[in-house]
Amino acid sequence: MTRRTLAFHIGLLLLFGTGWGLTQPLTKIAVSTGYQPLGLIFWQLVIGAGVMAGVSLLRGRGLPVTRRTLAVCLIIALVGTLVPNAASYRAIAHLPSGLMSILMSLIPMMAFPIALGLGLEPFSTRRFGGLAAGLAGVLLLVLPEASLPDRSMLAWLPLALVAPLCYAVEGNYVSRWGTAGLDAIQVLFGASLMGAAIALPLALASGQFISPLAPWRAPEWALIASSLIHVFAYAGYVWLVGQAGAVFAVQVSYVVTATGVLWAMALLGESYSPYIWAAMGLILLGVFLVQPRPKDGLAQTGTIRET
Repeated sequence: MTRRTLAFHIGLLLLFGTGWGLTQPLTKIAVSTGYQPLGLIFWQLVIGAGVMAGVSLLRGRGLPVTRRTLAVCLIIALVGTLVPNAASYRAIAHLPSGLMSILMSLIPMMAFPIALGLGLEPFSTRRFGGLAAGLAGVLLLVLPEASLPDRSMLAWLPLALVAPLCYAVEGNYVSRWGTAGLDAIQVLFGASLMGAAIALPLALASGQFISPLAPWRAPEWALIASSLIHVFAYAGYVWLVGQAGAVFAVQVSYVVTATGVLWAMALLGESYSPYIWAAMGLILLGVFLVQPRPKDGLAQTGTIRET
């Protein structure tokens, strides 16, 4: 890899990570007027499916429809979008956006013990140390009285951990059982279509449907922006994996966390206690230790995902 190519890839890494980091404060804005998860998820998936349809048309690669591909898309829709996003939309209404960005960094640490249990990866002392650092970071958020702006937020932390756990399960599922021959763009397209088909009747039945005919204000625009940014950042990330390798591309997790916190400070005026900054440092250290090195030859699990 030439110096110019490396600089180009690093620039894209920063661009995609900064965009992904922006999705958390945008999500905070989207829920600010009381919109409920199922309505938000439906429109997020519709927007994503529309963009993916255009990408698929440009690529000249449609979505093969078989029993196996439908099963994969259903599982990814449930574990990769519906369940984690429902939890995240509920939790972020009560927790700081920057804290949500920090907790998303736990994906690789949650993915590693699952991979061990499935026999996908061998035990590593270094990576076990990463788990310990991540756990210490979470404890810094939970135990000290002055860690959170309001101790009542503590009750919402378990719900905030549902999303990184789901993404860790999703990554291990793909590593263990594959995607029935679908590439990442096809999986995202199929999962968006299937997820929207599931979310629509649930949103209507629960009264959570959001009418597109209502006046568009900051929350509506924030939802659209967040959905578009996620799709383009994810597509770019997949491309970068193919060009520079998964071990290089997954470093985007550091950019996502750091910029997610900075975006929240800039757009939402959030501020954090020293305990949260220390927790962020420990969790990012854990991410560094848990991620496989090039010589490990291990499958990368726990792909970065943002709401």
